[in-house]
Amino acid sequence: MTDKMSVNVRVNGRQYTSDVEPRKSPADFLRKDIGVTGVHPGCEHGVCGACTILLDGRSVRACCMLAVQADGAEVTTVEGLAQDGELHPLQEAFWKHHGLQCGFCTPGMLMTACEMLADNPCPSREQIRDGISGNMCRCTGYQFIVDAIEDVARQSDQSSA
Repeated sequence: MTDKMSVNVRVNGRQYTSDVEPRKSPADFLRKDIGVTGVHPGCEHGVCGACTILLDGRSVRACCMLAVQADGAEVTTVEGLAQDGELHPLQEAFWKHHGLQCGFCTPGMLMTACEMLADNPCPSREQIRDGISGNMCRCTGYQFIVDAIEDVARQSDQSSA
């Protein structure tokens, strides 16, 4: 029997404390232990980006670390983007620009884009492409994803002017 370790995390604004096996990933903890299924384990090697979450505001691959490493952290998943029943501007833009098809990569892509726009609210198309280059999408060809992120950046730029 494996000894379990206590993990105390805030996920999408809600506090969770759980005993987990030391080898459990945040992806498995989020999906299986607390039911946050928007985290999509894909390759389980950190290559595809589908499991990307924000850990204290920075993007991480939820398959490439241990849940116990997140102890005391603030975790944001795609479920935490919408507020008060309103889609996050990125979610709205992905819908508007058809930036998703099968949807498997979408949560990780959205989380990566959130961090990118927090760091650089007005990126160029080249910077957007570079910023999402660690997230694989097999359906869209990225064009509509770039369009969606650019739209949100433009809206942010216009509202700050």
